[in-house]
Amino acid sequence: MTRIVATEPLGVAPTWAVLQRALFDALDEAWRVYEARYCEPDGSLRYTGSMQPRDGADDFYEAFTGWGVLYQLGGSAELLAVTKRHWEAVTEQMDRRGYIADEFELGYDWFHIGEQLTVFLSLCAGDPADESFHARAVRFAELYLPDSPTGNYDQANRMIRAPHNGGGGPRHGVCENWRSYGAELTNMQPYGLPLEDVPGVDSWEDLADPANADAMGKAMWDRLGQGDVAVNLAATSLAANAWLYGHDERFRAWALEYLDAWVARAAANGGIVPDNVGPAGEVGELHGGRWYGGNYGWTWPHGLHTIGMAVGIAVLNAALLSGDPGRLDFARSLLDQVYHLGVDRPVDDSDTPLRDRWAAELGEETATPTFLVPNRYGLGGWFDFQPPQVTFPVWLWQTSLSDADWKRITDLRERGGYDWRTVRDFRNKEDAGHEAPWIAYLQGDNPDYPEQILGVALSQVRRRLALIARDTGEVKDRDIHHWQRHNPVTTEALLQLTTGTPQVLFNGGLLPFRVSYADAETGRPGLPLDVASLVDTVEAGRTCLELVNLAGTGTRRVVVRAGGFGADRIDEVHYSGAETEYPGAPTAYTAPASRPVSRIAAVGASEVAVELPPGTRIRLDLRVTVRANPARHRTTTIEGTS
Repeated sequence: MTRIVATEPLGVAPTWAVLQRALFDALDEAWRVYEARYCEPDGSLRYTGSMQPRDGADDFYEAFTGWGVLYQLGGSAELLAVTKRHWEAVTEQMDRRGYIADEFELGYDWFHIGEQLTVFLSLCAGDPADESFHARAVRFAELYLPDSPTGNYDQANRMIRAPHNGGGGPRHGVCENWRSYGAELTNMQPYGLPLEDVPGVDSWEDLADPANADAMGKAMWDRLGQGDVAVNLAATSLAANAWLYGHDERFRAWALEYLDAWVARAAANGGIVPDNVGPAGEVGELHGGRWYGGNYGWTWPHGLHTIGMAVGIAVLNAALLSGDPGRLDFARSLLDQVYHLGVDRPVDDSDTPLRDRWAAELGEETATPTFLVPNRYGLGGWFDFQPPQVTFPVWLWQTSLSDADWKRITDLRERGGYDWRTVRDFRNKEDAGHEAPWIAYLQGDNPDYPEQILGVALSQVRRRLALIARDTGEVKDRDIHHWQRHNPVTTEALLQLTTGTPQVLFNGGLLPFRVSYADAETGRPGLPLDVASLVDTVEAGRTCLELVNLAGTGTRRVVVRAGGFGADRIDEVHYSGAETEYPGAPTAYTAPASRPVSRIAAVGASEVAVELPPGTRIRLDLRVTVRANPARHRTTTIEGTS
């Protein structure tokens, strides 16, 4: 492995570097506080309360969202074993409750399965040498292959047979407690009617009539609980994850075949992906021939938020599996068509039920006219206008690094009526939402972003710790979302700054880093102790970053890796150095001046080793060939350097 040595004295440490290491330290303390408060000795959650018949398992896994990713980034070495223990304990806990079949969700929708899957995927990526998780990854992916005894997949029609599916196979119907869907379900009221064509039910108030509630519940069971739905596209992450271990062609073939079926359906629908396929394989079969109206579809409950997430996850998986960025066209077309329908209007005047989310992201600018796009479609046409979620086009660009995908993002900024440079102190469910100011930073227009987003991350850790400290009562029968609302682990800022990568697509996305690291001394992934990193340039042929060693005495050795799952090749690295007599004579009041020098090293591999003596810094300009290698899970064993 090519090895370069930092020679530039650090001098006054940059604020971002000090804040970044402070964030690592704060997170290392915070997860321990959380674990002590909410977990049993075996790693399960302290909970003995009631649960709904199908809904709930995802929330127990989500209690540990981000923990495996934090380990990958350089969090405590203990986090790997700790997160595995919690995953296994929660799996056993949910198995006892009847939610699990052979360690996988018995049968639920992929909006929720995807949420819980992110923890598992991070453990597979963080330790590919773990044979138990490798075996699980293969077993889970096999649940959806054509020859699986579960029967999840109908190969003749290229469809998953039910909106609820999993380890127990197709699970027809919806939640049993929705057999009667009445007006008392006030938590669902903001999303409107699940089906708009049930006789006698024209408004939410009509559901107050028990007969109407029963009619709605039966229609939901019969129509929303059958056939394939677009959100099932997120299941391709199981196949992609298993394929990354050994390139088993079975998984690649299934994921691409399943995605291609939805691509064909969208093409037949004018480019907009339909949200439902009936048991016989026909779009609109259960919805009067309409392409919309399916479970977690365009009409109910979230529309583009759910479908865009699933489509985005599927095309990113396809690009990973095939090495072909053209696979992203399916999602590109979807976004472009929705954006074409946009209007300029304040969020305060929109019809979205999610104003609280946008109030956090935009603050007082919800009163300013901005670009809004429709998120849902029903019998009355397009509705639920919201600002575009920047994470979707950002991930397309992150995967392709094409000028056209970058332009889609910059066009959104130009059309938007709010300031993309503003960094607000919030944390949403996905631990995301700061993509706009990050993009402005990468554009060279937001130089203070690193310090600001790290300050926000530290603020949010402190807030979660304060919530935990105030949470003094019995926790065994709390709301099952209680844990995720107190989880203090945040990774958004660290992902953006250290790896040049946006937050993972929350409902089941894989996380291919633009740049990743390993400690050359220990072999574990992530930044070594005392080392901070800042990625400030991401382009098709270049990734630029700075490494800083804040240690006063210890040399740190870090391996810098390019591309998601090792797919990119570093052809050469241009790096900074200094000719200096630092620290100079003890009789002098200041250190001697250094003369900056630039050097170039040939690499020809996906990684390069960097030695950082104490109190040094180095800037790396990686010249890369993207997608030069097939992506794969890679162990953290460090080979010799030269």
